[in-house]
Amino acid sequence: MKKVADLVRNSNLELFFSGVLNSYSQVFFSDNKLFSATLLIVTFIDPFAGFYGLVSVLFTNGTGLRLGFNKYVIAKGIYGFNSLLVGLGLGIYFAPGWHLLLIVILASILTLFLSIAAEGVIGKYALPYLSVPFIISIWIVTLATRELTALGVSQRGVYTLNELYQIGGSTLVWIYESWRQIGLSPSLRVYFISLGAIFFQYNLLSGVIIAGGLLYYSRIAFTLSLLGFYSAFFFYEIVGANLDELNYSYIGFNYILTSIAVGGFFIIPTLSSYLCVICMIPLVALLTISLSSVFAVLYLPVYSLPFNIIVLLFLYVLKFRTRNTNQLHTLFYQYNSPERNLYAFRNASERFAHLFDVQVWLPFFGEWTVTQAYDGEHTHKGEWRHALDFEILDEEGRSYRGEGDKCSDYYCFDKAVLAPADGTIEEVTDGIEDNNIGDVNLVHNWGNTIIIQHADGLYSKLSHLKENSVTVKKGEKVKQGQTIAKCGNSGRSPVPHLHYQLQATPWIGSKTIEYPVSHYILKREKGFGFKSFDIPEKGERIRNVEVNTLMKNAFDLVPGRKIRIDENRNGKKSSADWEVEISLYNKPYIVCKDTGSKAWFENDGTVWYFTHFEGDKSSLLYYFYLAVYKVQQGFYQDISLKDNFPVNLIFPKTMLFFQDMVAPFFIFLKAGYRINYFYIDSTLSPEKIKLKSEAVSFVFGKYSDSKQFELEIDRKGIRVFKVKDGKTEIDAVWVE
Repeated sequence: MKKVADLVRNSNLELFFSGVLNSYSQVFFSDNKLFSATLLIVTFIDPFAGFYGLVSVLFTNGTGLRLGFNKYVIAKGIYGFNSLLVGLGLGIYFAPGWHLLLIVILASILTLFLSIAAEGVIGKYALPYLSVPFIISIWIVTLATRELTALGVSQRGVYTLNELYQIGGSTLVWIYESWRQIGLSPSLRVYFISLGAIFFQYNLLSGVIIAGGLLYYSRIAFTLSLLGFYSAFFFYEIVGANLDELNYSYIGFNYILTSIAVGGFFIIPTLSSYLCVICMIPLVALLTISLSSVFAVLYLPVYSLPFNIIVLLFLYVLKFRTRNTNQLHTLFYQYNSPERNLYAFRNASERFAHLFDVQVWLPFFGEWTVTQAYDGEHTHKGEWRHALDFEILDEEGRSYRGEGDKCSDYYCFDKAVLAPADGTIEEVTDGIEDNNIGDVNLVHNWGNTIIIQHADGLYSKLSHLKENSVTVKKGEKVKQGQTIAKCGNSGRSPVPHLHYQLQATPWIGSKTIEYPVSHYILKREKGFGFKSFDIPEKGERIRNVEVNTLMKNAFDLVPGRKIRIDENRNGKKSSADWEVEISLYNKPYIVCKDTGSKAWFENDGTVWYFTHFEGDKSSLLYYFYLAVYKVQQGFYQDISLKDNFPVNLIFPKTMLFFQDMVAPFFIFLKAGYRINYFYIDSTLSPEKIKLKSEAVSFVFGKYSDSKQFELEIDRKGIRVFKVKDGKTEIDAVWVE
């Protein structure tokens, strides 16, 4: 029990210090540790401000953990960054002393409570609360301190050169004067000081350091900071507003933060988001000018209020859009980096554009042929154009044996019809006699029919079923793959076949909707093909994926499973320990205990695929992520699957630096994936399977690099994993 308690205590301590560091970078919506450390150092350019800012964060995070608030939110710095700003602001404006320390501690607790309240109120609308708690808290404390006579106003900055001389002598004075005399345009100087003003550091050096850190953290955020500031700067000039407002109060950070938030953090960065920034900034300017006049009466600065109002208002009104647009995409998952958000979004759009909430499979066993597809030759027209007819054909392309003058001569007649997905039986028609070959029943057009509800607004309809073959009743629950009837020749059907369609309403005769089949195997003249979320076409011979037992066992990675791997990398032996865990959002992932790397995955029973990777790109887990990026769990000789990687997980940082600068407008890097089903020792009773895969990168469409992989699978699962990446060769053996 003591060991468990120690582990929990160490874990909480690690989360606490992560929260302290992340509180600094969260001001720029980041969780980058080096950027956080840079910003922390910047706050200590004024040592007293830095001290009180740090104290505020420590007390906020400590109180939050002590009171039992979400420790992972605290670790992200979500609660701490507002308190940091309050501590910095008070540390700048008031003379240091124990009286101020007491006020800062109280203010940090107040800011925490305001953050929790804002999370409940503003978060209810799925909106970020930004720096609203900071504004309210510092206003409250500022107004209160007018009655606190023990607090003295800070005199720092009045005699700057004398103060610097006392701290660092003539050398420090010379450095300060050198920075002041750097030949910068007035606007660029204000830009840098506005960056520093975000952390209450009103000097050029702070702004330059922050700009460098911002460029390191995110090229997109850096370019957006320039776009936001200069959009405001030129707007002030165009409308004749007082530019002294920017020069003396350095409230240009409102434009910088608004630009980063709207242009690349809460919205996927694209040309449209950049244009949106240019439109939003004048609104921020108008609000800044008007609010400054109002709050001047109370002798209160507006701080970041204009940024908060415009960003929250914009994100809120976007929720009322009646249709999706290809121009502005809000985020579903936040990676805390405009680049990672963009690359993940682009990759997900390519991979999962057709990943519907309800996945449907083919409603039969074995191989059938599409004899009439969408927009058919005979029927499937107008409102009923999105439908499919299936029959079974032999190698000669015939649908029947013998003379074909009886229903029983047809290969598909009396074959099982399956539920294409889980659902509830909505409607059943049975007892309609099967037609003689060549005859049709125009009175009962659809013949024996089953309609299944799979979700609100999604129904499947299976028609022309065999008389008295329906095995389900209205209201009955069914599972995907369950036999529900037999293929027949009832209704408007001259020959036995299965009619299949998806529709939005529950009635027989409802108009059809376009909806893809989730996964299926396509038989070609030579070999097989794999289709995912596609619409079968006329003449295609298709079947559901038949899951191979060896493949299923190999990729049955359930939470709690531990994997130990012996690794031989270029002759150097080591071992890796992996464990399958599950995230707070109920998403499974593999974690490498040695490197801390994590790889998230999904498994729908037919296809196993990775969705994201974080960590060491030299780790064995990273190579495994590349090798089995997407795997269908049936085995069909020489079948291959293709997919695309997010470029930020493939290319080195040097190449990504240039790609990041233009990523919202143009992607010149590409990374592709291919896996080949190379070998199986027996199709009936397999003992060994070999898969070969490759990750290939391209620059401006030209081949750049590749990594090759090979996996051997037996009844115990994955046994051997081989990697060839340039000069790196790895032989890994599973020993779990």
